[in-house]
Amino acid sequence: MTESTAAESSAAAAQPRTPHGILRDGDQVQLTDPKGRINTLTLQAGKQWHGHKGWIQHDEIIGRPEGIVVRSTGGIDYLIFRPLLQDFAVRMPRGAAVVYPKDAGQIVAMADIFPGAKVVEAGAGSGALSCFLLRAVGEHGSLSSYERREDFAEVARKNVEKFFGGPHPSWKLTVGSVEDAIAETEVDRIVLDMLAPWECLDAMAKALVPGGLICCYVATTTQMSRVVEGLREQGSFAEPYAFETLVRSWHVEGLAVRPDHRMIGHTGFLVTARRLADGVTPPLRRRRPAKGAYPETAPAELTPGNDNTVVTTPPDVTESESLIGSPEA
Repeated sequence: MTESTAAESSAAAAQPRTPHGILRDGDQVQLTDPKGRINTLTLQAGKQWHGHKGWIQHDEIIGRPEGIVVRSTGGIDYLIFRPLLQDFAVRMPRGAAVVYPKDAGQIVAMADIFPGAKVVEAGAGSGALSCFLLRAVGEHGSLSSYERREDFAEVARKNVEKFFGGPHPSWKLTVGSVEDAIAETEVDRIVLDMLAPWECLDAMAKALVPGGLICCYVATTTQMSRVVEGLREQGSFAEPYAFETLVRSWHVEGLAVRPDHRMIGHTGFLVTARRLADGVTPPLRRRRPAKGAYPETAPAELTPGNDNTVVTTPPDVTESESLIGSPEA
């Protein structure tokens, strides 16, 4: 097992910025043409950027503020900005697939990642989610990322260091499986982006503080179903909440205002659950399941805890009571 930690580094915990957004040698910038096509480059004094129509001297950009327009020798105007984290994430070099901004934003919000939080992440993938989590925990929090594959871990390390301008002091990256290698205790939040998160729920329950939250990111409905059932059966978590998000942009041009023909649809499912105090059994789940949702051999009764074998609802349970515990209630 190998480990790469940035705790010993005194590097700043944010991408370097100069007063008033002045661009400098070594900064990354995006050049956007009139058709919305984006090119990303790292500024170097004395260098040139060559596009399809002409070239631009880096020195024309260095020392000037963001938001300027620079014209190439071919007469094309380019808008100059530093890339946002969402731009960096979707264009970064990849080992594993990246967590897209729409899901990363939901993870930060729905997993309640706060400044100063102690967070564990598995796996690190290409480092996109790690960047969002590091932004959220800040310099007083900590993020411990676990990645089974050493080649993916190296890609993640390079991407994170590239975005933050060096090693992040709040980040520790470990090569190994989280269920075997996790050393953290009293963890506030756990984010699992892995193939089979249900296999490590016992270890995650031991690491989380009571009231802590686990968030699992999975790609398929079968994975979502299995992780929800696993959380219920494990016994240390309150009722899980499973959801996905869809993003649809709009075309706005004069009177032509309509949804775009293309959208960011399904990328993955998120499942969140809160850690119960030790020795606590959750209240009875009073929810009417759909017919055939469970085997016919299951007992027709309310089942205590998170054991998911409810097949009927007693006649004294009202419709409003059947919604208790659901996010909509």
